[in-house]
Amino acid sequence: MQIVDLYHARQHRWEFVRKLYPNDAAKQNVWMRFHQRRLLDQGKIEKLVAAIAALASSHPEVADKIRLEADYFQRNAERMRFPKCRAQHVFVGSGVVEAGCKAVTGSRLKRSGMFWTVRGANAILALRCCHGNGRFEDYWEARRAA
Repeated sequence: MQIVDLYHARQHRWEFVRKLYPNDAAKQNVWMRFHQRRLLDQGKIEKLVAAIAALASSHPEVADKIRLEADYFQRNAERMRFPKCRAQHVFVGSGVVEAGCKAVTGSRLKRSGMFWTVRGANAILALRCCHGNGRFEDYWEARRAA
């Protein structure tokens, strides 16, 4: 299952809205509040794409940004079904995965004075992942078979 990080998608929205209304924080907030809560967060990406595509600008840079933003959300629509993910108890942000990576790699590979070859680091990471997933014995059985 692939999911676009919800907070990354929100960041996309903010960058877009700042370009759309560069000197009007009130319009930025109104646009974001409506389109983020009612469309993006609810997984209604087709409606979000339609709202973006309906915008018009005579400024070429803004017009290009509108097109790029609509394309981004349309291309990733199936990866942004956030309510469906939540119903399946799947995280919609990457923070948990990032923290897991930090715990697996940082706690073992990034200690003071440690230097690793790629092969050595990969071996330690494989062991730590197997241990963390309760598959430590599987690792050793596969190694014995090799």
